[in-house]
Amino acid sequence: MSMTKNRTGSGPCLLAALRQPRSTSVGRAAAIMAKGLFCGLLVAGFAPCQADTPDDPTELSTLALPWSVLEDAAIPPTIENPPAAARAPKRADFERERASHEARHVADWIVDSGDNHSMPFAIVDKKDARVFVFAADGRLRGAAAALLGLARGDDAVPGIGERPLSSIRPAERTTPAGRFVAALGRNAHEKEILWVDYDTAVSMHPVITSNPKEHRLHRLNTPTPLDNRISFGCINVPAKFFEHVVQPAFSGTNGIVYVLPETKPAREVFAVYDVEERVRLEVARQPAPAPAPSIAAQLGG
Repeated sequence: MSMTKNRTGSGPCLLAALRQPRSTSVGRAAAIMAKGLFCGLLVAGFAPCQADTPDDPTELSTLALPWSVLEDAAIPPTIENPPAAARAPKRADFERERASHEARHVADWIVDSGDNHSMPFAIVDKKDARVFVFAADGRLRGAAAALLGLARGDDAVPGIGERPLSSIRPAERTTPAGRFVAALGRNAHEKEILWVDYDTAVSMHPVITSNPKEHRLHRLNTPTPLDNRISFGCINVPAKFFEHVVQPAFSGTNGIVYVLPETKPAREVFAVYDVEERVRLEVARQPAPAPAPSIAAQLGG
């Protein structure tokens, strides 16, 4: 429609009002005249003027849109927060140290779950007769062979910590499995030890060599764990390992000692889980992403 037609569009409306028969009521004539005048003003108001023509062509296209579209476009669409991504797995760092599958499984769970509560921790693998000491973040500080309780078993005899060693029978000399809050301390001979379970008198300490017949140093140096069962239940480690690894790791802080079971699965002793399985389950629980709205839907159809 040309600009001339837009500007003269009110003429026919006014003429039509003037040419109404005299029999038409005054109110009807006034309504028609008012309607014609409104039409003319409305068209004239939207007619483009050369002086008012914007330089940006996008402004012209905006004028052609209905008011409902303009109002909807002015309101930014609501953006929903995306679902939280699955937490990346955390693992213990054994470096190049040899370790059993169960020791690695439990160590990864400790680091991934934070079960050590940001404290240093140690894992005692009774089946393999080895001790692993970790920093709070799961980095290995050292590993060594260990001597353990003579008897197989994962439970301590009730009250055994209050009995003299001479009264403890060979079948009762077990190293109990479990999670223990440990701290450095001293024994009755004022030797520094790491108390693992004070109630059952189980500790980790440098290897005892007072009885040559037991050949404890030799047992520590053999390549297999078959001869590493000799103690009353305490965990014997090489003296240098205790001095350079255990003491610095637990100095000035408590820690956690995890003694792995040997007669039952680890899941019966700890709340252990597989780290990779935890990630798979979290991903499976994520809701499917909603499809992006079309342009037409964003503009109100």
